[in-house]
Amino acid sequence: MLKDGEKGAILQNDKKTYAIAPHLPCGVVSPDTLRRIADVAEKYNCAALKVTSAARIAMVGLKEEDIDAAWEDLGIPPGAAVGVCVRSVKACPGTTFCRLGQQDSLNVGLELDKKYHGRELPGKLKFGVSGCPHQCAETCIKDIALVGKKKGWTLLTGGSGAGKPRLADEIASELETDQIMQMVEKVIEVYTAQAKKHERMGKMMDRIGVDSFKQMVLAS
Repeated sequence: MLKDGEKGAILQNDKKTYAIAPHLPCGVVSPDTLRRIADVAEKYNCAALKVTSAARIAMVGLKEEDIDAAWEDLGIPPGAAVGVCVRSVKACPGTTFCRLGQQDSLNVGLELDKKYHGRELPGKLKFGVSGCPHQCAETCIKDIALVGKKKGWTLLTGGSGAGKPRLADEIASELETDQIMQMVEKVIEVYTAQAKKHERMGKMMDRIGVDSFKQMVLAS
């Protein structure tokens, strides 16, 4: 029996079959990729295909002996769905597609995904990038979040929807797009230095103090 995350597989309730979730950065997927996922699902008799909250397509009901072959047929890398790492970057359509978008959330999200997805950290971490204050990427409950506004980006940290829900705190506002990666990297650096093992961003912020965390991030 595989451990959760081994070969990118998660054991299901029946304790016999597994689910895999090909990594689809920010949920952007081509028709060719969708066809491959559908073909592989049929070939290995998947019980279901489920679009997840992290914008992946979970392929549910695979037998253990079929997992390696299924990944080979897909030709898509596994997503970091488990473990103490950057799990996902959720981004709304932003100015790329949405008439309400005020900032380019999709391309910023893809850049963040390319740089951080799967990076090992003290605890699990989720990004959210919303192109306007409607926050369709659920940014208020993400560990690191960006919200697009007319005058630039607002950076939020410490949100969580699990266990004891916590709304993210504002760290900086009116950021230019070219400032974002530098600010996010500083947040990651402070979190890595200050967090205990398996401690989420919000719990760490509450422990050391939100103002102290903010000062550390903005110090440079």
